[in-house]
Amino acid sequence: MSSDSAHPSASWYADFFTELPNAFWRAAVPPETTKAEVDFVIRVGGLHPGARVLDVPCGSGRHSLALARRGYHVTGLDISAEALAFAGRAAAAERLTLDLREADMRHLPARPAADAAVCMGNSFGYLCHDANRALFAGLYAVIAPGGFLVVDYCAVAEALLPHLEENGLPMSAGGITVEASNSYDALNGRLLTSFTFRRGEEEQHGTSVQHVYTAAETARMAREAGFAHVEMYADPNGTPFGLGSSRLLLIARR
Repeated sequence: MSSDSAHPSASWYADFFTELPNAFWRAAVPPETTKAEVDFVIRVGGLHPGARVLDVPCGSGRHSLALARRGYHVTGLDISAEALAFAGRAAAAERLTLDLREADMRHLPARPAADAAVCMGNSFGYLCHDANRALFAGLYAVIAPGGFLVVDYCAVAEALLPHLEENGLPMSAGGITVEASNSYDALNGRLLTSFTFRRGEEEQHGTSVQHVYTAAETARMAREAGFAHVEMYADPNGTPFGLGSSRLLLIARR
């Protein structure tokens, strides 16, 4: 591993999500996955018709668009201008209304107040520890009383560590191939993943950083932020979360 990947910047996500990795993930996730996740948010969260939803980070609008199609009022926030532009074009093509804002998720909008917030697509844990805690507090502040937060977290310790491999199999989607190698920073509880994206002659390298918390630590941060009740699931079907689950779907109710 190079010195750059061994010591990535704390703000690595600021310039990681350009067109090439964004295009890969847009192609890699099938529509039925998004449908199942949005169904989960609506069903298990109890999202009422016409509710206001904050999607952070919203990426290319996968969940924002699906929620808007169902009549929800969605504000999507992301740091990637390319991803937001894609989401905006997709919304315009379908004549959907989305409030898209380019910003770091450390700086949440005070308004509009949301009935629910979603942090989907394994986007939790990107920040330093104090900022991860502050993110819960910031989301609590923008969610109206009686509302809820959904966090989709694949790097939760019980899911990640029993199956962590240094080198994953190459992946391909949308004409893009991806190679990834993992290392675990035990001192700081971080997963470091070095990516190489290739499409024809194009090539992009980058290292992602994701803090690894146990499910209990994640729930504790939510409660410390003020959320009154926390539920944990392993998948959009509502399977209870446990050791070896592939992901944590956490619902925190205000």
